[in-house]
Amino acid sequence: MKKPNVLGFTLVELLVVIVIIGILAAVIFVALDPGKRFGESRDATRWSETNSVLNAVLKYQVDNDGDLPTGIDSVSTTSQVLGTAGSGCDTTCTADTTVAACLDLSGDLVDTYLSAIPQDPRTGTAGNTDYYINKAGNGRITVGACDPEQTTAISVTR
Repeated sequence: MKKPNVLGFTLVELLVVIVIIGILAAVIFVALDPGKRFGESRDATRWSETNSVLNAVLKYQVDNDGDLPTGIDSVSTTSQVLGTAGSGCDTTCTADTTVAACLDLSGDLVDTYLSAIPQDPRTGTAGNTDYYINKAGNGRITVGACDPEQTTAISVTR
């Protein structure tokens, strides 16, 4: 009796293919530089969150007859870091000259315009969010991130 031909792969052939795929995946993973990709992802979050804060401040201003949220100063040469800390906010933000006490906007913005004051995805806390706000002499508002990773600056002005 003649044995029928069995079509298929041997175990050795399957193992060789799996090893080759594994090596290719490792090379691609290293070539794509995951650290850089994670940094770019966090910077995209920072761009989004600075826009959200600025939009919330502007909506507050429209709803309150042109008044800005409580605490935003008119000193155009210094910025205020957002957060609840009473001191130490002038040492963490390298993007701008900042005042010592953080600015807590949660009473004016949270629940109505924002679900929460955003925090930097890498270094932010409730006490010091690592986002800053500044009102220029011409009345324009700038919101920015203190510690961007892949770009030199992240700020939005309107």
